[in-house]
Amino acid sequence: MSGSGGAAAASASSAPPAQEEGMTWWYRWLCRLSGVLGAVSCAISGLFNCITIHPLNIAAGVWMIMNAFILLLCEAPFCCQFIEFANTVAEKVDRLRSWQKAVFYCGMAVVPIVISLTLTTLLGNTIAFATGVLYGLSALGKKGDAISYARIQQQRQQVDEEKLAETLEGEL
Repeated sequence: MSGSGGAAAASASSAPPAQEEGMTWWYRWLCRLSGVLGAVSCAISGLFNCITIHPLNIAAGVWMIMNAFILLLCEAPFCCQFIEFANTVAEKVDRLRSWQKAVFYCGMAVVPIVISLTLTTLLGNTIAFATGVLYGLSALGKKGDAISYARIQQQRQQVDEEKLAETLEGEL
């Protein structure tokens, strides 16, 4: 048993934490809060969506409830303390990069809308989709300032001028 625990600890320490991606603590909490609110929104809208006789609406409602469970499991594992594997899943999701979370959350939120485009599915999945957008924006990184951008442009221009000078010297 100690061999498998040591391997798990080694894999957890080799994974890049979210702080290395450049996320500030408040942005990380904003993403988590958005995930929890998206889960609540999906769950309530999913329940309302299941109260119908149309099978596609029921399928979209069940998918939304499943989305709510997955969002809570990934973003707030303390809400799922009765599930043994909740902390393991949350740790694995925390090791994912921001763009991977963005694709996963946005994809989960789009599926019920594709199944049944109603106001309930659209409004219920909006916050869950916004969570994916927030993670996607964090994957883009910080916006650079004008001074560093000007420096980069100047360096590129110098390199281009040097290459042009070398080709002109080679032709003469």
